[in-house]
Amino acid sequence: MSFSKLVEIKNNFKFNPNNSCKNLYKGACVKIKNSQKTFQVVGINPESKVCWIREWPFALEVNKTFSLEINQITLQTYCSDTFNEK
Repeated sequence: MSFSKLVEIKNNFKFNPNNSCKNLYKGACVKIKNSQKTFQVVGINPESKVCWIREWPFALEVNKTFSLEINQITLQTYCSDTFNEK
């Protein structure tokens, strides 16, 4: 399978709330409800069904993470390797 096909599959991965803890991993990029931005998962607590995320790409000097219920994730997507240089 080609890299572009894998990216397409990752970009079109719909999140199933019943299996979200199984599919989610630290470092994954995701979309969340009510936002067009991309976020990166920095921590997961499967027992409480909560994860900690930050906006992607992020400014290196800013550390703004927040917790979110995993069921608020709508899509797992590809993380670009571009960083903000603010």
